[in-house]
Amino acid sequence: MGIFSGKRATGNRYKKKKKSPEIQNSAPRKGLFCKNMAMDLGTANTLIYLKDVGLVLQEPSVVAYDVHTMEVLAVGSEAKGYIGRTPLNIKVVKPLASGVIEDMEITQAMIREFFSRVQKMGSILKPKAVVCVPAGITKVEEKAVVKAASESGIGRLFLVEEPIAAAVGSGLDIDKNRGQMVVNIGGGITDIAVLSLSSVAYSDNIRIGGDTMTEALKVHIRKTHTMEVGENSAEQAKIGAGAAVPIQGLKPFMVSGKDAATSIPMKMDITPDEIREAIKEPVAIIIQAIRDALDKTPPDMVTDIAEDGIYLTGGGAMLRGLGEAIERETNIRCNLPADPLTTVIHGTGKILENLKFYKKVFI
Repeated sequence: MGIFSGKRATGNRYKKKKKSPEIQNSAPRKGLFCKNMAMDLGTANTLIYLKDVGLVLQEPSVVAYDVHTMEVLAVGSEAKGYIGRTPLNIKVVKPLASGVIEDMEITQAMIREFFSRVQKMGSILKPKAVVCVPAGITKVEEKAVVKAASESGIGRLFLVEEPIAAAVGSGLDIDKNRGQMVVNIGGGITDIAVLSLSSVAYSDNIRIGGDTMTEALKVHIRKTHTMEVGENSAEQAKIGAGAAVPIQGLKPFMVSGKDAATSIPMKMDITPDEIREAIKEPVAIIIQAIRDALDKTPPDMVTDIAEDGIYLTGGGAMLRGLGEAIERETNIRCNLPADPLTTVIHGTGKILENLKFYKKVFI
């Protein structure tokens, strides 16, 4: 696959090079200088924070492009709306999987488009950027992030592990000589880490997250009701009526799709009990991973964690009753920030605003 251009909602078009599958590169708008930025490049969502400004972009990590011309047709929320509704010549992809880059060129096209939305990129002084990555990222995966960011207009790049950024965003004093547990549940990956003295004392990640729950619900509906539903419909049902434990007052959620055998259009109500049953396996895997982390953590640190609680962040942490389910299995209370989805980017932004203070947390 060649390099993607950035045909965006503005209607810009780029001609295809003759006798070559590549498309002319679409660079971000250029200025003399621009603000440094922080980025949470996630499987489900990409968030960008500008220095001295704050959070300026929060979009799904989705790209739609024409397979014949290789033009990028839509990025973010608009592209997500294309899922399940495209002709054969248009493909909709999520270029990141389990928190890491799966398709380099599409990721670069997506980042360039997002950068162009938030500011003019510097032609003389390229911006610095702090980008958070999953804990335990491999060297190959690390190089992929560096390449994607640098080729999208970034100058100097700093990488920080997501649990560190999540802890900072949760208001924790990570410099303390004290065990602190952070569980960041993203779309494709769950990062679990125990922190002390601004470092990761223990970390693990599992390739389970909010998207896994959505897929489990799709499978359940097909098996139980012989009904096929789209990804967006299943996600809406999970958000609308999903929970990890029984919750009073939750109402059934209507989903639309088609009969798996006849392809006749269908609509039906999915009960909260059904959704809970459908997603119980990925929820159980996350809880078991937390228990495994506690097993591998020294007793004194576990005592600290028991006193302070487990900090849950990420979009997946918004599942109703998840904190309660974890508490039942670990006997440790869970702390949930006001907006779990933006905790990591706000932590990454705080690190950006204080690079010297947080210099020892960079990979």
